[in-house]
Amino acid sequence: MADSKLYPIGTGALKSRTISGLFVEFGVIKCQRTRVTLVQLNAGFTLLPARPGVKWQILDMRMIAVGGAATTADSADIAGTRAGSAVLLFVPLVAALTRSALVRTMAANTSILADGASFTPLDVNTPVTVKTAGTAMTVLTNLDVFLHYMAVQG
Repeated sequence: MADSKLYPIGTGALKSRTISGLFVEFGVIKCQRTRVTLVQLNAGFTLLPARPGVKWQILDMRMIAVGGAATTADSADIAGTRAGSAVLLFVPLVAALTRSALVRTMAANTSILADGASFTPLDVNTPVTVKTAGTAMTVLTNLDVFLHYMAVQG
């Protein structure tokens, strides 16, 4: 039987509401495609914002380098917070980020957390971000980031 805090099946209507200007549907799988510019990537960009009472649970992650291959940096990391500490959920090295290639979570030159921990709920009221690791990324113009995710009540 599913935990009703995670999946509100059998608890009446879906628990949906606007939280800090964002409509949140708990227990509903969503897909988001975000085009992140090179400047945003190097500075760090919020993919899913922190919201009171919301834990983000990532179900799948993918990336596409647009306008050229990623160079110079080490990786483009998707990060969250678990147990008060930053965690790198998905780390595709620049070798994987070639122009127009779809980089999946289990592709060569990528890594996730041990034992599937990249796919368990993150801390409540914390964002999911993407940022360049190492030196500043160059050449690509944009990075398309695809997230399959779900909001879990915190």
